[in-house]
Amino acid sequence: MSKTIIIIGCQWGDEGKGKIVDLLTQYVKAVVRFQGGHNAGHTLVIQSKKTILRLIPSGILHAGVECFIGNGVVISPEALLKEIEELEQQGIPVLQRLKLSATCPIILPTHIALDEAREKDGKTAIGTTKRGIGPAYEDKVARRGLRLYDFFNPLSFAEKLKTLFHYHNFILQHYYHVETIDYEKACTHLLSLGKPLVPLITDIPARLAEYHQQKQPLLFEGAQGTFLDIDQGTYPFVTSSNTIAGAAATGSGLGIRSFDYVLGVSKAYSTRVGNGVFPTELLDKDGDNLRERGNEYGSVTKRPRRCGWLDTVLLRRAIQLNSVSGLCLTKLDVLDTLPNIKIGTAYRLGSHVLTDLPLNPEDLSQCTPLYEELPGWETPTTPIKELSKLPENAQAYVRRIEELVGVPIVIISTGADRDETIILEKIF
Repeated sequence: MSKTIIIIGCQWGDEGKGKIVDLLTQYVKAVVRFQGGHNAGHTLVIQSKKTILRLIPSGILHAGVECFIGNGVVISPEALLKEIEELEQQGIPVLQRLKLSATCPIILPTHIALDEAREKDGKTAIGTTKRGIGPAYEDKVARRGLRLYDFFNPLSFAEKLKTLFHYHNFILQHYYHVETIDYEKACTHLLSLGKPLVPLITDIPARLAEYHQQKQPLLFEGAQGTFLDIDQGTYPFVTSSNTIAGAAATGSGLGIRSFDYVLGVSKAYSTRVGNGVFPTELLDKDGDNLRERGNEYGSVTKRPRRCGWLDTVLLRRAIQLNSVSGLCLTKLDVLDTLPNIKIGTAYRLGSHVLTDLPLNPEDLSQCTPLYEELPGWETPTTPIKELSKLPENAQAYVRRIEELVGVPIVIISTGADRDETIILEKIF
């Protein structure tokens, strides 16, 4: 029987989900992106050729597979068309494979201006990518945003946009004291961008329901990671959407009982971009070593990532929140040169030892991680394709993580390329 699978990040994003989606796409009928925007980058490496995706699902490189952008994704028409053009120039027939939900919210130039204005204010800066994602989600929730289906009727689009621009420009001028955005120019430009997108719009909930009824395998791709979730993450330094597995249903339109398996993805260590708590962060040569060996720089923003040891307190919570069936451990090879490796297993908060998260996520900044130390293996793992052929200390590290988090590790990534992977359990 075919499976409907969700691939979810179990940290703060950048876990290597794109590679895993690409790896598993060969088995599915369609790949669905269900939240986020073009602030989330996925890097695919196939036979040493690198492809960076932002909005378009990571299954786009596969012939015969449909790629859907669900209603939970906020879309910048300009960014999407640019990404389509880049891929088409590489010989990838995106326009044949990509479909968009009619109800995707549209990111406007004023959303970007609002995002930039907020980030300039040091007191309220979250560390966003300044691409307008948060303000677009705000307008969605406030029921005043524009959606892709508004491109069907240019006159109605123009009227809705005028009302929204009046509101946005008032805030830009009178609260942030920055330049406003010209409505007439923006409207003309947006309508010109909408024309090539209209043919890509389809009824994604109906298509997904049909495929599920036909028992076609489907893959749902999350952006960012669990602890950037607007509800469950390390608030307020989070993204503006729900990044956990439950969002696959709300962000695509496929009913919750249709999902069979949740594959959680975690690095063999921890990283984070931007501001916010990070209990196991390393501000020393070990952290620098992880950053350089792991090439820990944003694929979209190029920002250096903060690095630290694996935190199994957070990882256990991610497994709970997402009902993770099996875990994919990525970037094991980054640890290949270390003589000793630490795993965060608990926190000390004042006189208390915590094996779960504090009720107030802000208290994480006061937590001191407690570690187990394991010997490293100091030998390359990238060429290895079987668990039994990994160095004994690497096998012990994998087994110890399984013991601490309570779910099996079913995939191990030992390099950036699609082929540099150990498959321990067939998911399809």
